[in-house]
Amino acid sequence: MKQVLEMSPDEQRALSASLKGAKGEDFMEGMNPKQKETLQALNHPEQVVADELMQAKLLRAIYSERQLDEVMTDFWFNHFNVFIGKGADRYLITSYERDVIRPHALGKFEDLLAATAKSPAMLFYLDNWLSVGPDSDIALGIRKNPNPRRRPGRFPPAPRQQQAKGKRKNGLNENYGRELMELHTLGVNGGYTQKDVTEVARVLTGWTIDQPQKGGGFKFEERMHEPGTKMVLGHKIRHHGEKEGMEVLHLLAHHPSTARFISTKLAMRFVCDDPPAGLVDEMAQTFLKKDGDIREVLKTMFKSPLFWSDEVYRAKMKTPLEFVASAVRATGADISDALPLARQLNTLGMPLYGMQPPTGYSMKSDTWVNSSALLGRMNFSLALMAGRIKGVQVDAEAVLNGGAVDNAGIAGRPDAQRTLAILETSLLAGQVSKQTHDAILKQLETASAGGGNNQRSRPTSNAATISGLLLGSPEFQRR
Repeated sequence: MKQVLEMSPDEQRALSASLKGAKGEDFMEGMNPKQKETLQALNHPEQVVADELMQAKLLRAIYSERQLDEVMTDFWFNHFNVFIGKGADRYLITSYERDVIRPHALGKFEDLLAATAKSPAMLFYLDNWLSVGPDSDIALGIRKNPNPRRRPGRFPPAPRQQQAKGKRKNGLNENYGRELMELHTLGVNGGYTQKDVTEVARVLTGWTIDQPQKGGGFKFEERMHEPGTKMVLGHKIRHHGEKEGMEVLHLLAHHPSTARFISTKLAMRFVCDDPPAGLVDEMAQTFLKKDGDIREVLKTMFKSPLFWSDEVYRAKMKTPLEFVASAVRATGADISDALPLARQLNTLGMPLYGMQPPTGYSMKSDTWVNSSALLGRMNFSLALMAGRIKGVQVDAEAVLNGGAVDNAGIAGRPDAQRTLAILETSLLAGQVSKQTHDAILKQLETASAGGGNNQRSRPTSNAATISGLLLGSPEFQRR
């Protein structure tokens, strides 16, 4: 390993290319885990970055004492989604969540919007960094000298993989302008037109990445910017370089359609899939009155009687991330390696940072409710309690001892029923339905008969199985 670390970058790349299949396995034979991890970092640094990011997100979701911060960071990342599998975003996405999303998660919406708009991760993801005004200095220079290998001035070259893959021509790119209005601010029915999309794209030409091959930050490149006056949502945007973009972001951040769209999404996240119109109205009014202060909008929601009404109590289904985090938290599991746990989310249909379209993951409950998805959750729950998930250990007896139940109320019941009653309070803080209760007991009887063991056992003997069945039950899927 010492010889590998002392190699030049070119020598390390050559070694990596030669270590395919069995050769790689032979080379790593006898290495300790730390040495193997070091070798992986040399061969696939982007995967190491992604793995560390996924583990950090999951561990925060489970253990953080600032759960609202974690929920809102996850909410806004999903709202301003960036796909980790696209080129340079494998490296940029860590800074995007840490330095762009998290600091603004409970701040002013306009600040968050501007931070995402200037983020290299977003600029790269939706290709705005390549957008060139048709009448910009760069475009005029290309027309005079159309040699595709010559890029005048400091116009940033596209990464090799994009040049080969997309074969993009220099020109106006409307991707970000469209998603900015449809997904980030106004909403699909927010009152904008295709003309507005084009005008916003013209405004944002020149918003690019400084030295993209070296992971640079935001840069406004005047030579890429489309000159002249633009018209966005009926507002005249005079030629003023980078300030044009800030003016448009301000306009969008304070638009009534944005207030309603953001309020609706927040209510969908915290309340139900079809939130009460009165609640959304209250939140939207606060959004406009309080200058888009996210914390104030949340306060309005939490204080509303509609938020606490019986009609919306536990009306949402947990996403796979919420399910895994809550299951691990409820059981008090000890995590020595969060990566296998994070990869369980791939099986459950929600790979972290893995949503390719800019829409982000759906917040609708029916997205996550089908027979296949529920079976996957049950399998996860049973594997968790059986200790079959690498890097995660659960003490079933400790889970059982964490239950609080009136012993007089369960005295005389069969052991399995007593264990179930205790674990209901430990894992669910309440009772499951009769249907779920009977199904769990029937499953235990079937397993006992199949194993040829008809003897009555201690209350703890079935704790792991019952806990797994409870975690996979319909009741545990709700929040």
